[in-house]
Amino acid sequence: MDPITIGMLSVVAIVVLVYLGLYIPVALGLVSFLSIWLMSGRPILAFNFLKVAVGDGVTEYNFATIPLFTLMGLLVSKARLGRDIYDVMNSAFRRVLAGIGMATVGANAIFAAVTGSSIASASVFTKIAVPQMLRYNYNKRFAVGVVAGSSVLGMIIPPSAMLIIYSFVAEVSVGDMFLAGIIPGLLLTAVYMVAIFLMARFWPSFIGTDIKADNLPAMDGKEMFNKAWPVIALILLVLGGIYTGWLTPVEAGAAGAALALFVALVRQSISRREFWETLVETGHISAAILLLIAMASFYSRMLGYAGLPNQLDAVLQDWDLSFFQIMLLYVILMLILGTLLDTASIILIVVPLFITLIEGMGFSLIWFGIVTVIGAEIGLLTPPLGISCFVIKSTLNDPNISLKDVFLGSLPFAFLMLLILMVIIRYPILSTALL
Repeated sequence: MDPITIGMLSVVAIVVLVYLGLYIPVALGLVSFLSIWLMSGRPILAFNFLKVAVGDGVTEYNFATIPLFTLMGLLVSKARLGRDIYDVMNSAFRRVLAGIGMATVGANAIFAAVTGSSIASASVFTKIAVPQMLRYNYNKRFAVGVVAGSSVLGMIIPPSAMLIIYSFVAEVSVGDMFLAGIIPGLLLTAVYMVAIFLMARFWPSFIGTDIKADNLPAMDGKEMFNKAWPVIALILLVLGGIYTGWLTPVEAGAAGAALALFVALVRQSISRREFWETLVETGHISAAILLLIAMASFYSRMLGYAGLPNQLDAVLQDWDLSFFQIMLLYVILMLILGTLLDTASIILIVVPLFITLIEGMGFSLIWFGIVTVIGAEIGLLTPPLGISCFVIKSTLNDPNISLKDVFLGSLPFAFLMLLILMVIIRYPILSTALL
C-alpha cells in the first residue's frame, strides 16, 4: 500500500480502537508506530519518530501549566468554592424568573474560570444545583439539562485543559489560547442565561410550570463578598496576570495554585493527608496528559510522513470549496465524532489533519482552536457517549431521573452551542480581539 492509503487507514483504525475502549495514548502510539513501520519498512525509523516525539513532550516548558492548573483546580474543590459561588449567584438571581437556572449557569462559568474542567463542574453542580431546583418545582429535565449544558463552559473558559492540549498539538501559545477563550465563553454564558429567561416566558413546561422561588435565601453585601472574594481573587490573579503580561501561563498557574492552597488552609478545609492525596492525584493527571501529548505528537509526525494533511488540502482545493463549505464539513465531522469519542480524542485525531489546510488559507490557528474545542465539546451533550450526561446521571443516583432525561434536557443547550459556534466561525474577531 502507498503511504496515503496507510495514513487514511491509520486514522480510521485509531477512531475504531478508541471507540472500542482502548486507552487513547495507546491507540495513537500503537497505530502510529505500525503505520511508520509499514510505510518505511524499517522499525528503527518508527522508534526514532517515537523518541523525538517523547523528547519534545517532556522538555516543553509550557507543559508545566498542566500540573499547576490541575493542582489549582483540585485545591479549589477542596476549599468548597463551588458551593459558595453558587450561593452568591442564587442570591443575586433570586428575584429573576427561572433565577436558579441562571444562577447555575453563572456559577458554572465562574467555577470554570478557576478549575478548567467540564467533568468537575458537572459533578459539583449536580450535587448542589439539581436537588435545589427540584425542591423549587423545576422540571427534572431542565434541572439536569442546565447543569449539563453549563458544565461545558469548563472547557472553553480558561484555564481549560482542552485549550492546553490544543496548544501543544497546534504548537501555539497557551496564553493566547487562554485569552481567546474569554469572549466566546462569556458569550455562551450570556446566551444560556437569555435563553433560560425566554424559555421560562414562552416554554414554561420545559422549565417548570409552578416554580416557587420566593423564599430563596438572601445575602447581605458583606456575606456575598466573604463567599466570593477567593474566586474573584483567583480570576484576577490568573487571567489578569496573563492578560497584562505580568505573568506567563506557567507563572499564573503557580500563583493560582499557591492562592488556592492559601484559601484552603485559611478555611481549614484540607488536612495534611488530603493535601498529599491532592498532590498524588495531580501527578497522576499530569502524567496521563503528558503521555497523551507525546503520543499526539507521534501521531502528527506519522501523518506528516504519510503526507495526508497535504493530500487532504489538495483534495479540498480540487473540489473548489468555499471557506464556509470547508468549515461546514469540519463541524459536521466533529459532531459525528462527538457521538462516538471524547473531546480530547477528537482534538488529537482531527486537528493534525486540518491544520495545514487552515494555515495555507491564512486563518488564525488560535481562532481555529476555539472553533475546534467548542465543536468537540458539543459531543459532551450528545448521545451515545455524552460524557457530561453520564457523569450527571452517575453522580445524581436518582432512579426518577433517567439518562434519557439528561440527554433531552441538554439538547437545547447543545443547539445553543452550535449557534454560537456558527457565530464565531462567521466573526473570528470574537476569539482574537484580546490578543
